[in-house]
Amino acid sequence: MSYSEDGDEAELGRLLGIVSDKGLKALDLVELDRLRILLQAKDYTDNKKANKSKAKLLKQINSEFYDSQRQRRFL
Repeated sequence: MSYSEDGDEAELGRLLGIVSDKGLKALDLVELDRLRILLQAKDYTDNKKANKSKAKLLKQINSEFYDSQRQRRFL
């Protein structure tokens, strides 16, 4: 494992910790996008439950992006 992969793994853990404690609303759009990128790169094919959780979280992140863009259009 290279240094950047270790850093990505640590960042993914940090962001997931924030989401676990405070929810997606605690993250700004840049952090949400970074979490989405890191999750998409993570391979959970060997763990069915983790893969299902990953898909669910990605849907929630996409929903947050949509909601944030929709709010901006009306302001």
